[in-house]
Amino acid sequence: MKVTQEKLPASQIGLEIEITPESTQQTYEQVIKNLAKTVNIPGFRKGKAPRHILLQQLGSIRIKAAALEELIQDGIEKAVKQESIAAIGQPRLRSSFDDLINNYEPGKPLTFMATVDVEPEVNLTQYTGLSVQAEEIKHDANRVDEVLEQERQQMATLIPVEGRAAQIGDVAVVDFKGVIAKAEDADPAAEPEPIPGGDATDFQVELQEDKFIPGFVSGMIGMNPGETREVSAQFPDPYVNQELAGKPALFTITLKELKEKELPALDDDFAQEVSDFETIEALRASLEERYQKEAEDKTKANKQEALLNEIVKHLEADLPATMIDKEIDTMLTQTAIKLSQQGLDVRKLFTEDIIPQLRERSRPEAIERLKRSLVLQEVAQRESIEVTPEEVQARVTELLAQYPDEDVDEDRLQAVVENEMLSEKIIDWLLEHSTVELVPEGSLASKEEETATTAPETEAETAESTTESEE
Repeated sequence: MKVTQEKLPASQIGLEIEITPESTQQTYEQVIKNLAKTVNIPGFRKGKAPRHILLQQLGSIRIKAAALEELIQDGIEKAVKQESIAAIGQPRLRSSFDDLINNYEPGKPLTFMATVDVEPEVNLTQYTGLSVQAEEIKHDANRVDEVLEQERQQMATLIPVEGRAAQIGDVAVVDFKGVIAKAEDADPAAEPEPIPGGDATDFQVELQEDKFIPGFVSGMIGMNPGETREVSAQFPDPYVNQELAGKPALFTITLKELKEKELPALDDDFAQEVSDFETIEALRASLEERYQKEAEDKTKANKQEALLNEIVKHLEADLPATMIDKEIDTMLTQTAIKLSQQGLDVRKLFTEDIIPQLRERSRPEAIERLKRSLVLQEVAQRESIEVTPEEVQARVTELLAQYPDEDVDEDRLQAVVENEMLSEKIIDWLLEHSTVELVPEGSLASKEEETATTAPETEAETAESTTESEE
């Protein structure tokens, strides 16, 4: 069998395969024998019909098509093996199958074209000495106080209020009924339109502006228990119910009870109630350490992201369709598992009409993920970076100890841990051999927005200058 190779875009190898006359004849005859054993022809037992009747009954096109399918599949497999090609994915026929049927003559050579995907050739032009900027996330010193205050609010005791009107921070028990406010030119005799779900009895609302639609809470300030008041409010836009978005509303509110919160003291008893710590100082220290580590982890993640974004720019690799499609499959599978774990019906979300759209939307991210993976693999190979079995096993043992009651596939866990640890080692190595300038949080995002805003103006100026030069 004669095979000619051709290098094609997207890491494909083109194959021109010539099947010998002996093979085209032998396969054709074998197909006729196999069909004769399975086809029912009236007046003859299976396998006993004369050849010319069998050919007449089946038709030459059907027999040629069956023979061609075998010749093509067998020919590609042998060609890949003969040429020692490390193919990935399924080979594809480049020649027209209809043309092959028309030109196929048993006992004569058969030539057809096919392609196979192979691993891309990777060229990483630079991966050390890079300079990037990353946003530094600093720990907010007020966060501990805010978290402790939230816990106090949740543990608050409600005490009935007497002798004063409602004020911000109180908890009110109300009956209310809401309607869409009439426009100025509306018919005065027309019945107001009720708000769907806009009424309640014995409804408890905390008097904070962000607890209800704008105007509802502020309109209640100053009310006394037993008082009824009409309050104007405005649905925000956008709003969950788009039919109500931006519309004015009128609520009739009756204040039935008024309560205020009695907050627990921030002392050791409080710490023991909300945590495993004995003292409030220990609880504060633990929260401080946790949020400080969160800030450091986010900063490190920003540094890694910035560096990987820069290194990928120095990668030259022509990704084959097989790799991209496989990565998209992985991404969609991961998404489906997450949605299923959230209790959603994946079959209703991933319909035949939606899947092609999801695949197309996922394509850019899949390509980016593949490029990053190739970068890390190339760096690891060039710099001989690896993790030892002992390191992996130690981490696996640690994770298993954290989830003693979980049914864990240890082989799968070991593979995941090894991949994660290796990636961490490679990225840490890259960070050591590059320069990362830390900048204030939000500054890079501001630059991106500024670039996006000014880019159209720059293009317009370019177009204008081009027009002037042509004139």
